[in-house]
Amino acid sequence: MKYSESIKPISYLKAHASEIIRDVANNQKTLVITQNGEAKVILQDIKVYEKTQETLALLKILSLSSKNIGKGKAKPVRETFEDVRKAIGEKANNKK
Repeated sequence: MKYSESIKPISYLKAHASEIIRDVANNQKTLVITQNGEAKVILQDIKVYEKTQETLALLKILSLSSKNIGKGKAKPVRETFEDVRKAIGEKANNKK
């Protein structure tokens, strides 16, 4: 992303709102909007925003997993699958 092309003053946003929104949506862009020469807000395509949120969620899961491994709260995959099979079997037996 070229920041020189992605920074616009709020006055430009006010004068060209529909054009900017169309460009951001069609090209999956992110714009920095300034007020009094200072960056204030980000205008971002919804698909880009959703991808960012998904990425952050995955990173949070990885971070929590690493912490749990460090605390010794992890167990081998084989054991985990055995536990899942037992739980599924118990549910099937309870339905009978």
